Amino acid sequence: MNTELILACLGIMGKGMLGIFVVILVIWSLVAVLNKVTAEKKDGQ
Repeated sequence: MNTELILACLGIMGKGMLGIFVVILVIWSLVAVLNKVTAEKKDGQ
């Protein structure tokens, strides 16, 4: 088994997982902002 190849693959996989996590955070924050902007005002507030 080639240890250098495994470490290189782990680095690539880590970058991919980090990218997916960042995209999920961006989508989540956009949804949160859109919910705040488009929320209907309540009568008492």
